[in-house]
Amino acid sequence: MQGTKDLTNGPIKRQLFNLAMPIMGTSFIQMAYSLTDMAWVGRLGSEAVAAIGAVGILAWMTSSIALLTKVGSEVSVAQSIGAKNEEDARCYSSHNLTIGLIMAICLGALLFILATPILGLYKLEASITDNAVDYLRIIVTAFPFVFLSYAFTGIHNAAGLSKIPFYINGMGLVINMILDPVFILVFKWGTDGAAWATWLSQGAVCFAFVYQLKVRNKLLGGFPFFVRLKTQYAKRIIRLGLPVALLNTLFAIINLFMGRTASTQGGHLGLMTLTAGGQIEAIAWNTSQGFSTALSAFVAQNYAAGKKERITGAYHTTLAMTSILGVFCTLLFVFWGSEVFSLIVPEEEAYIAGGIFLRIDGYSMLFMMLEITMQGLFYGTGRTMPPAVISITFNSLRIPLAVILSSIGLGINGVWWAISISSMFKGLIAFIWFRLLQQKMLK
Repeated sequence: MQGTKDLTNGPIKRQLFNLAMPIMGTSFIQMAYSLTDMAWVGRLGSEAVAAIGAVGILAWMTSSIALLTKVGSEVSVAQSIGAKNEEDARCYSSHNLTIGLIMAICLGALLFILATPILGLYKLEASITDNAVDYLRIIVTAFPFVFLSYAFTGIHNAAGLSKIPFYINGMGLVINMILDPVFILVFKWGTDGAAWATWLSQGAVCFAFVYQLKVRNKLLGGFPFFVRLKTQYAKRIIRLGLPVALLNTLFAIINLFMGRTASTQGGHLGLMTLTAGGQIEAIAWNTSQGFSTALSAFVAQNYAAGKKERITGAYHTTLAMTSILGVFCTLLFVFWGSEVFSLIVPEEEAYIAGGIFLRIDGYSMLFMMLEITMQGLFYGTGRTMPPAVISITFNSLRIPLAVILSSIGLGINGVWWAISISSMFKGLIAFIWFRLLQQKMLK
């Protein structure tokens, strides 16, 4: 098929690494947007970090919803390519983009209107809440860029062209890194400056994808970006992507309430620790997610082609890599958590609190890697429901567990232990579930 890579033949390890490394880099780049904002805003103080951190949880929710079309693209387009059906691959690409734009407009309008009552849930000081509202209302107007870029990324990953999203998102990060200090410190725009820097960089990324597909490489022979939706394609995209979007969206909503619990227990410092610490944890998450997404695309093509032995080989390779990463992150967070946190927020009180969070969270790193690896395997075979059930169940238990642990004397540390313990269970249950279905999936 025009412009695509065939993942059903050739060396498994080489193909996985060639596919995973750019995806991993793209994940790091997307994470680095928030980290860059926090690092520069951190120079304004922990209250400013708390303001953009509060919005960060909502931005996470938005990205989670956008996963519907990213995963929908990666699975539906990849399986169409594996089955040598180019017409279906084009139709799925168009439908994912159309659905993404519709969701972006609806969600953006909703959050713009309800910004004040939603951010009021944190019970922060009025000045912090006002800054957060302004920041959010700027960010939501860039949602069409974000949703379309997610779908564009999924289409390229499905085609085995993961380097293209890496290069394009890398360009966006460079723009963001240049504009952040200019807008925040030189123009004195504060948190609004961080929002506008992100807006412009995300717009540049989206238009770069358009140029890539319309001018440089007409992937799959070219396809329209927006079409009248057809039931057969839209239903399958929703069936594939909705469980993933729901589980990640619920995760973000749970974090919204966890943020309120952290704020209640530790004030703005508690919320800052949760949000900034989550960004640091995302380094590990995004690394393993790169391998998981590569595994998903690899499995999808080979599953459609009936080459189950290649799926087993890819699974073992991915599991070995993510396990090594999990051990490394555990050692880093447990023994050097404060030092790592100080790179984001240099206030002593802040990085001491952040170090405690990272140490407790560090104990769950290996289990988190296990969960994410299993997700990629399930997604590639079109079984997006098991990871959703596991994630929804144990993420939902975080709220009552945090309340219980905090009330028995652990205070704010009870919130951190609720996060760590639930992550351990998610990894174990995902692995057990896969083992029970392994013969049926890969027979």
